Amino acid sequence: MLTVLVLLPTAALFLRVLSDNSEQRDETLLQQQGVEYLTALSPLVSALAESQASSLQGVKDVPQSVTAATARVTEVDARLGDVLGTTQRWTGLKDKIGRLPSVTGDAAAIYQAHQEVTDLTLELFTALRQRSQLNQVSQNDLWYLQEAATVNLPEAVTWASRMSDLANMAANAKKAQKPALNIAGATAVQNVESAVNALTENLQAAAADTESATLSGSLVSNLDSFRRGIEAANRGVSVAGVPNAAALATAQVTLQKALDALSNVVYGEMKNLYDDRLDSDDYRRIEAWGLFVLALALMAAGIYWGRGRGAAPATTTGETGREVSVQSDAGNGSTYGGNSPNPYDQPNYGEASGYGDVNRRERSSALR
Repeated sequence: MLTVLVLLPTAALFLRVLSDNSEQRDETLLQQQGVEYLTALSPLVSALAESQASSLQGVKDVPQSVTAATARVTEVDARLGDVLGTTQRWTGLKDKIGRLPSVTGDAAAIYQAHQEVTDLTLELFTALRQRSQLNQVSQNDLWYLQEAATVNLPEAVTWASRMSDLANMAANAKKAQKPALNIAGATAVQNVESAVNALTENLQAAAADTESATLSGSLVSNLDSFRRGIEAANRGVSVAGVPNAAALATAQVTLQKALDALSNVVYGEMKNLYDDRLDSDDYRRIEAWGLFVLALALMAAGIYWGRGRGAAPATTTGETGREVSVQSDAGNGSTYGGNSPNPYDQPNYGEASGYGDVNRRERSSALR
């Protein structure tokens, strides 16, 4: 019964630990899948920026970068879309991307069509962030990295693209259209600056609070390159003036290279950190099972030892102990306590003097 009373709370504690570990492991796996999907989705943002710029210049052919990025997202959605709940959203977005080359009209219509597609792409980033629970991670460096990867980077690239294209559109627009385009361009400049500042803060916070040996050094150089690309694009844009087309073209190339390098670092570090978390979860699971098996082994050994003691043959006092006697050990038993006479061995012990003596009764009668 005592063994059962010990076993029940031990088993309950083990099941609790195992349940918590399983939940943590499932959460890590889900977030890992989110990172995998985001890694495939990230190149689509810059590919759509390229498509927007080329379409505004009158190019009808779909850029190869869009075709390749779409194929990568389609492949990963086929594997993870049901788990992450993205299949329906991606199917709609993919359909709109496929119809971009057929958009007709002026520059405003082409820009509007691309703006709708890029907005839906940013919404897909947000949906992935939420459904994969990346925004619920408690580890500081991972939280800052996911914020940078799912919010700041896509927004910075999208608004930088719009900033450049709006500047070119304003330069070639009719006089009546210029004020609205200039206002939209100024808004894009502000949004770029806000996104880049938030990106810088989050990446610096991740580098300052991480256990990764490679994160800090990798982020600093690539973040500086990305910021220089954004600054070059800003210099090429002249709000309410004429943009520098050559400067914008150079800035786009610099920005694209910096974006690719920075994205690879961010997503690569996230993958490594999640791999470490999964290894830690697996180790704790093995450790819990090991401790539970050890506890069972110790209880089984205790039961076996207890039964062994209970089954030992009982001994008699005549075999292993001394016989208890009121007689002395001194030879004939005539002494008590070794030297003193034993009062229980004396003659006439228990007989009162004169009790039952006939002559004594007769003398008593004569006296009366």
